[in-house]
Amino acid sequence: MSCIAVILARAGSKGLPLKNQRPVAGKPCLQWTLDHAFASPSVDRVLLSTDGNALAEIGRAAGAEVVMRPYEFAHDTAPVDGAVRHAVTSIIAAHTRVLILYGNVPVRPHDLSERALAKLAQTGCDSVQSLCPAGKNHPYWMKTLGGGPGEDAADQAAPTDRLTDWEPNQVYRRQDLPPVYQLDGGVIAVTRESLFTIDPARPHAFLGADRRAVLTAPGEVIDIDGPADLLVAEATLTLQQQQAQAGLGAQDDGARVAG
Repeated sequence: MSCIAVILARAGSKGLPLKNQRPVAGKPCLQWTLDHAFASPSVDRVLLSTDGNALAEIGRAAGAEVVMRPYEFAHDTAPVDGAVRHAVTSIIAAHTRVLILYGNVPVRPHDLSERALAKLAQTGCDSVQSLCPAGKNHPYWMKTLGGGPGEDAADQAAPTDRLTDWEPNQVYRRQDLPPVYQLDGGVIAVTRESLFTIDPARPHAFLGADRRAVLTAPGEVIDIDGPADLLVAEATLTLQQQQAQAGLGAQDDGARVAG
């Protein structure tokens, strides 16, 4: 089954300006996703959808086919699926599977896309997304703030710090929390048929009816939205590079001993 990867990288960002082109561990942030896509054996073609000239140059230098995205698909509230459909229909291709990757995710498992594409093919589902355990963000430990019963109208109208459980429960140990997962932004794999399913009343209609998951561990995917995420990604990738170099050094030493 053929597959085309579409990398989404807008030039604008409110949380961290120019985040897709900022350096992370020696490369532009976008470059890490480009490298991931090209290293995925199941990917036949790599498209970069962007509205930024500097990002387009990074994509072309890496060997990606660049699709310049119009403002209609590049503003803050533009839907992801619209940008992907625009990219796919901008070229002549008949790929049955579409891999969607975000350019602001420099850290993801090397085999994540392959796992998602394999599940898409093996199960016949409509889409596969990567998720990680909710951990400390579990809904059982989420709270809302609001007025309580018996307060007068003035008290109820004013801001309050009265805690209310988002999901009523009596769980106090992390080990007792029921399994809940959150989307981590690492990958979306979708069939072409589902991608072109459009329903204005259902923004996620492009994911289809049969939606599956591949799981990641906490910290395996880092989605850069703000300065703190950038620092964590830098540290994570630097550590991975050091570990890889140490492993190569150990192999060289072993070869010399054996020789």
